[in-house]
Amino acid sequence: MDYWSIYLLFISLFSTILRTGGVELTFELPDNAKQCFFQEIQKNATAMLDFQVVTGGQYDVDVTLESPDKEIIYRQIKAQFDSRQFTAPMTGAYQACFSNEFSTFSHKLVYMDFRVGDELPLGGIGERVTVMTQMESSVQEVHKHLNSIIDYQTHHRLREAQGRKRAEDLNNRVFIWSIIETVAILMISVGQVFILKTFFTERKA
Repeated sequence: MDYWSIYLLFISLFSTILRTGGVELTFELPDNAKQCFFQEIQKNATAMLDFQVVTGGQYDVDVTLESPDKEIIYRQIKAQFDSRQFTAPMTGAYQACFSNEFSTFSHKLVYMDFRVGDELPLGGIGERVTVMTQMESSVQEVHKHLNSIIDYQTHHRLREAQGRKRAEDLNNRVFIWSIIETVAILMISVGQVFILKTFFTERKA
């Protein structure tokens, strides 16, 4: 696991601590491989699957979301990122699969957020039977905005990591191409010297 994998895994774990009900992680998807994740969901519960390919190849994967009875809820072919919200038709383990089987040499780094249900209310506020005070309403609104900020920060970090990875790949390609050009120029220069030298060399009879 390289630097970017550790960096994005830390982001995922940090965000997971701040959330409840679901799975949020960043994982490596090797070439010709397929990885599936299971989430227990109750009937009529709302869930959302959010994913983004951070690095690797053309930044695309095949994604499939299946219900416990193997019915396809969602499918995308060679998608870079997407989000899908659904209501569980039955209780059971729902399966989200990410496939890189179409790629023969490039492995991918994929971010996934599988949220289930509504967010738990703040302690001491959601349990009240009476009408909330203005202060409690303001606290709940601030909490909601903070969660939105966490989402934006996560996606911006992923985009920043993706852009930096592309820049590093481009820099490596330019560096390798510069070395090839330098070697080619040296070889041509040496060849020209030898050719010019033969013009001024006397041939033996």
